[in-house]
Amino acid sequence: MENKAIKITADLQMFIDKFEPNKFKIMSKGIEIRGINDMHRNISQAKGIIERLELNLIVSHNAEMLSYGGFEVNNL
Repeated sequence: MENKAIKITADLQMFIDKFEPNKFKIMSKGIEIRGINDMHRNISQAKGIIERLELNLIVSHNAEMLSYGGFEVNNL
């Protein structure tokens, strides 16, 4: 089995530096941010950072992620 290193893009690294998540998991397509209490405020803040810095990222969220207080920020 081949072990592939996951590479963080410059846009994703800039987002991490600005958003400063407490807990996140690196995935092949981006990151998953976990342990969020105020989901609406944090998703709005993440979208605002992406828009303001014109990053090639997208916020993804579904009902399953709500159960553990998480959302994803993925590369386009």
